[in-house]
Amino acid sequence: MSGGHKIADETRKFIAGHLRQYLESGGTEGHAVDLAATRPGNLGLNCLIRFKGRKSGKTYVTPLSYGILSGEVLIVGSKGGADEHPSWFLNLIASPEVDFQIATQAYRATWRQLEGDEYDEAWDYMVKTYPFYATYKTRTSRKIPVVSMQPVEEIPVFRPEDLD
Repeated sequence: MSGGHKIADETRKFIAGHLRQYLESGGTEGHAVDLAATRPGNLGLNCLIRFKGRKSGKTYVTPLSYGILSGEVLIVGSKGGADEHPSWFLNLIASPEVDFQIATQAYRATWRQLEGDEYDEAWDYMVKTYPFYATYKTRTSRKIPVVSMQPVEEIPVFRPEDLD
């Protein structure tokens, strides 16, 4: 196993444990997380997004770093700087709505991909908040998407049994 695979396996295990903690606690744990296991020296705030698989139709929940700028919740489709978009982003493109949870509050939301000056402002904000995004940008030639989510209605918090 190469070093890259070992890191990827450790990251997957960290994410799975983090997601389980967030879901099982109803959001009382997992919102603020020490990212030292995957990104040394970083503390971060994480939301959960819930979406349907575009091919499978299954329900998925993914933890993501987020920021709030001008009242909008921002998430970044970085995939660590990979040359392809993350699966959650590709699934989001197939749906006009997404559910998200921040700590103990969950919402049904609309979303949009930011472009132009809005993108530049949001990207700069997210890089200041989470400097690892600047590193990810150097790893790929694709434009890393920034998504803005706007709550439509409050919904119950996510639970482990919500997953297919």
